[in-house]
Formats: sequence, C-alpha cells, structure tokens
Amino acid sequence: MTSRPSTPDTQSEATRAQARPQVQPATEGWEQQRTPEGRPLLQFASPRVTQPPQHLADLSLPERQAKLKELGLPAFRAKQLSTHYFQHWTTDPERMSDLPKAGREELVAGLFPPLLTEVRRLKTDDGNTIKFLWRLFDGALVESVLMRYPGRITLCVSSQAGCGMNCPFCATGQAGLTRNMSTAEIVDQVVAANRLIAAGELGEREHDDERVTNIVFMGMGEPLANYKRVMAAVHRFVDPAPEGLGMSARNITVSTVGLVPAIRKLADEDLPVTFALSLHAPDDELRDELIPVNTRWKVDEALDAAYDYFRRTGRRVSIEYALIKDMNDHGWRADLLAKKLNQRGRGWVHVNPIPLNPTPGSIWTASEREVAQEFIERLRAAGVPTTLRDTRGKEIDGACGQLAAAE
Repeated sequence: MTSRPSTPDTQSEATRAQARPQVQPATEGWEQQRTPEGRPLLQFASPRVTQPPQHLADLSLPERQAKLKELGLPAFRAKQLSTHYFQHWTTDPERMSDLPKAGREELVAGLFPPLLTEVRRLKTDDGNTIKFLWRLFDGALVESVLMRYPGRITLCVSSQAGCGMNCPFCATGQAGLTRNMSTAEIVDQVVAANRLIAAGELGEREHDDERVTNIVFMGMGEPLANYKRVMAAVHRFVDPAPEGLGMSARNITVSTVGLVPAIRKLADEDLPVTFALSLHAPDDELRDELIPVNTRWKVDEALDAAYDYFRRTGRRVSIEYALIKDMNDHGWRADLLAKKLNQRGRGWVHVNPIPLNPTPGSIWTASEREVAQEFIERLRAAGVPTTLRDTRGKEIDGACGQLAAAE
C-alpha cells in the first residue's frame, strides 16, 4: 500500500487549536541524549556486551535434544527437563525425581543457570497487581508487571534492559539502551510469574489451575529492536507443552513505536499475535518530537505497515495513544487520526487512548477527563472503535511508561 501525504488541512486545524494552547515537548530534570547534529539519539543495535549463559529456554526442543546427546545423555531427558520448567515452573533438582540422582544437580545447574534475581516486589493494596524489579546476571535491571483481571491474568514483560527509542515522556527511554535481553531472560519472567501465581500470591484466586493467560510486550524496551530473541520467546510461549508454555498466540501482544521494516517482517511470521502500534500523534510535526523514530518512518508509513499486518494476518491492530494534556489531545487530532485510519478501511483497527502516567523529571500530565472523553467520542463518531485503557499499577509506578528499573 502506498503512503499517503501526511499534510493535513493546516488552516482548519489551526482554527481548532486556538481554543486550547499547543504545548510542545520539552524535558525537565533530565537531558535527552542527542546526536552531534542535535537530533534525538536512536539506538537500534544493542551494545556489544556479554550475553547470559545459555539456558534451556534459549533452545527449541530439537536443540535441547541435541544438547543432551552432546552431554552423553539420552534425548528423552530433554522432554523431562522441559516438563519441569514449562509445566511445573521449577528448576529445583530435588523436584526432578524422574532424573537419575547421579549427576542430576550438575545437569540442572548447567541447563538452568539463574537469570533473574528478584531485587524488589511492590504490590497494590488490593493485591491484584505486582511489579517486580529483576537483576540480570550482569547487574542490569529490568521490570515486569503482573496483573489480575476478571477471567485473565496478564504479564507485561520487558525485552530490553533500558530502551534506545528515546521517547521523552517515557521513564524507560530516559536511561537509554543497556542491552538486549536473551530469549530465556524474556521467557523466565513468565515462568517466575506462574510460580508466584501457583503459590497463591496474586490476589484472590478464581480457580486452582491459574497461570499467566496474556502477555504484552509493553515493559522495558522496544521489542522489534530485539526481533530475533523476541520471536524466539513468542515461540516458547505458544509451542505446545512441554516444548513451551502452550499459550494462545492471540493472547500475546507485540508492541512497537513504529519500526516499519520489522512490522512487515512480523506479518510474515505466520503467528497470529496481536500487534499494537504506539502512535501518540497523527501528525508528523508533533510525532517527530514525541516519538523520535518518526524521523525515520513517518506516521503514514507506520500506519501502512500496520494495515498490511491486518491484511496479511486478519488480526485487528491496536493503536496505543497516550493522552497528554494540551500536547496531543486536541479534538482536531482525533479527527485527523480517524481520517487516516478510515482512509485505509473499516474494521481493521481499534484505538486505545491511555491517560498519561507521570514519570520522574516530566512536566507533562494526563489530559483532563472531559478532554479525553471528547477525544474518544470524536473517534467513535467517525466509526473508529475506541476504548479507554484501564491502567494498572500507577500507585507502584508500574503503569505504562513508568518502568525505570531503579533500586
């Protein structure tokens, strides 16, 4: 699909905007990383650093079987080890009585090196949301957030330590990119969450066989900048047990700020995951400043790629839109967003406005309630399905955009 011109009717927009001020993005309390030319720094590649030791979850089942043969053991041991990790959520050799006692501890230590060390756990008053701070093997810090909803349990996972996309309203982006996380480091966040759920530590149980049902790649990092490892993690999530966790691909959401070539690559994966585009502005002038990657791939290019994802997979796309007071919440922007989405067709997209969550060093705040409601009503009036996002974990700095991984 060819990109459409992004130049709107500027005269009518200017008239609409006169009713409220237009606040331009600015930072306060921290300095945005910039290139020598003065543009916001974008880090697409992970720094060259030592990766964690290989873990069973880094490998597919055939690769695990080959690994066991290398160790002089029968291949069927790979399935036994996989069952313990992906179905019983344990790496404790004492609980692996189906393995020969001789050499068991050494085998388990070699295939399950410790990846995540819990530094801190914060829980909301109702006990239904928990934020974890994890230390990785090299000292890097990441966070994940576990949330109980009626009928489902969602885990927001991190895919990078830090983030290289440098979005000024996001706490994660303020720190820059430390490194990509390994496949197993991503997967281990889910296994650790399942272990906690099984212990009855997440609010009031709905049934005995509870586990994580939904995964959103909306924690720390830009998932599509760590494409290979994120896709391998998705396969571990959806592969049938005991090769993987046996989850539904439809319950996994992969989010991006708009890495267009990677979006198109994702559409070729033949995995019906939910795709979410973090847009936050329908006009290039503002989005260039809010989402620096927009200087590489413009709004219309990102929307074209998102539409193509729908066309290729049949999966409805989510548009994430953080509503920021007097910055991107003007009515004319809702109209422009609806126009751009409807130009590509009907029924292919759903918009999730999200009240901005405050972050340290930011002077920005969420839109007024009535302004947010008008924004939503304008989208709905134009025929665009729109639902205000139910944000969780704000009281423990665990909501969208708040993950900073600070001790």
